[in-house]
Amino acid sequence: MTGGGFEAATGDGPPPPPGTEARRAAEVRVAWDGMLQIRRLTSAGTGTGTGADTGTGTGPGGDSRAVPAAWEVNRPVRAVALALEAAGIAPSAVDADGRRVATGYRVAPGERPGTVRVEWLGPPGGGAAQEEEGRLSECARVLEGLGWEALLYRGPRKRRFLEVEAVRGTG
Repeated sequence: MTGGGFEAATGDGPPPPPGTEARRAAEVRVAWDGMLQIRRLTSAGTGTGTGADTGTGTGPGGDSRAVPAAWEVNRPVRAVALALEAAGIAPSAVDADGRRVATGYRVAPGERPGTVRVEWLGPPGGGAAQEEEGRLSECARVLEGLGWEALLYRGPRKRRFLEVEAVRGTG
């Protein structure tokens, strides 16, 4: 996840080539399983977990993997993008000229260090603005279940966005 291999989709890249969906899904699954393994291994005995490991990987309340690992905290854009993609939420995409060609999430650095901004974007006239509140709420639920704090805000032009940061350890 740190080399020239897998890159989580942030919503600022090109759409996937046709016919590569199954391969991409497999890559995301492997990357997410690796992230959960990093969480499991790094949370043991650190006092940052939220309880006994139940092996579910589903979120706070008894799963030591429910707190973002140091790798995630140090690379929040990549970590949040991976979490959203692994949850099956589609990323946005842009063409070679930078025009939005797909509706979905976009993850970018936030205004403060350690934070990210998640937006719901799409091509002009594609309906992204009408579905953004519901889709961003879905993103927030996914992220909160994985140890991230996600707050919904209304920005310029009344467009909504999430500000996301890692929840601090409880121990």
